[in-house]
Amino acid sequence: MVIVRHANLRGVCALLGLLSLPAHAQDFHPLSYAPAPVDNPLKGFVPYESATAAKAFPCSLEWFYIPLAELMPAAKTFDWAPFEKHLNAIAARGHQAVMRVYLDYPGKTPGLPKFLFDAGVAALPYDYSHNNSRSLSPDYEDPRLRAALADFIAAFGAKYDGDPRLGFITAGLLGYWGEWHTSDHKDRFASKTVQREVMDAYLRAFRRTRLLLRYPAGPDDSYYADNRDLAMGYHDDSFAYATMPSGKPASWFFLDRMTRAGALDKWRTQPVGGEVRPEVWDNLWNDPTGAPPGQEYLPCVEATHATWLMNSGVFRPALQGAARERALAGARRLGYEFHVAEAAIGASPGHGVRVRLRVRNDGVAPFYYSWPVELSALDATGRLVAAWRTDWNLAGLQPDKMLHDFEATSASLNLPAGNYRVLLRVVNPLPHGLPLRFANQAQDADQPGWLTLGSAKL
Repeated sequence: MVIVRHANLRGVCALLGLLSLPAHAQDFHPLSYAPAPVDNPLKGFVPYESATAAKAFPCSLEWFYIPLAELMPAAKTFDWAPFEKHLNAIAARGHQAVMRVYLDYPGKTPGLPKFLFDAGVAALPYDYSHNNSRSLSPDYEDPRLRAALADFIAAFGAKYDGDPRLGFITAGLLGYWGEWHTSDHKDRFASKTVQREVMDAYLRAFRRTRLLLRYPAGPDDSYYADNRDLAMGYHDDSFAYATMPSGKPASWFFLDRMTRAGALDKWRTQPVGGEVRPEVWDNLWNDPTGAPPGQEYLPCVEATHATWLMNSGVFRPALQGAARERALAGARRLGYEFHVAEAAIGASPGHGVRVRLRVRNDGVAPFYYSWPVELSALDATGRLVAAWRTDWNLAGLQPDKMLHDFEATSASLNLPAGNYRVLLRVVNPLPHGLPLRFANQAQDADQPGWLTLGSAKL
């Protein structure tokens, strides 16, 4: 197979003889629509990490928590083996991980590292969410804890930023479950100074892997540090329950907070995720829905432009029949959906191939990663005989119903004269990861993971 790595050579078409092609060889032709699969990568419903759950409902992401105590046995010392165990198990199923590191998980053994306990960092018991004083709320203002968090985040990013096994990281570390609140013990939460330290540390450490925060906040927020303009998305952990505006001035509902923060359009560059509220896991897909009035699922998706949602309710065997079909449609609606509406393929006397596409994002959000895009050629026997990488980038393609033009020209493929089918794919950097499939009938028609665009005569 010939691999050609240089592509999109605009301006050299004349050198390749493309301008001498018959006009009909470069005419656009339509490609028929078909819904993209529910388990397209980096979007959809997310189970807690589980091989069983991952088979119960189509998904491409799996969620896990991990306590800081497991990863940081001593000051400036890190043990990544527990983390690797989670990542490798999820990746083995072709999925990417969404995760959070915590210090305090109500009802579980404290996640504060032992060396900080031994150093005298205060941690207070509390009663909340069936905790019964089992877990402990640490003193987030203690400089020793703050230094440890900065050290951990720096090491975390140095080790894992851009790791293809990681889909999204929620900032975690602060508050119950790492959700940046301490509920009725508000005085125990981290100050704005500490919040900013944590956010700044994450932004320094992670330049490629996408980060999300729990609460949108603008410069006038009385409790949370301003995060409106940071390169961090948000996760709504009460989705379809407290998402849509409440009509109350000081509401904590997600879109109320987004509005006050001036962050309603942040989804255009940063991802929105979250969790369907557990109270509606069992009845969200009923007809009529069990979501509270005004918090119905699809309006919440359209308003938030959510890409992924934890949703344990759909990964249960009891979800069957029409309810399951509604859940599948709900999962498909999240995030991006790319449709190649038209393609034009031409070939040069020097056996170069010119491909032009018109692509539309029919989803509710962009794709947030710059994954490689490749073209290939199949010979008359269906054998893949050449592949070349373009410099196309689908990241940031807005769901604006507009057609976006892409063009690439290969160098000579050194193939014998004949008819060839030209294919397209987006490369998932996770080895054996799920392919990103287009919303086209010709997806997988000739090769798994590839969209057949048309034919070229060399």
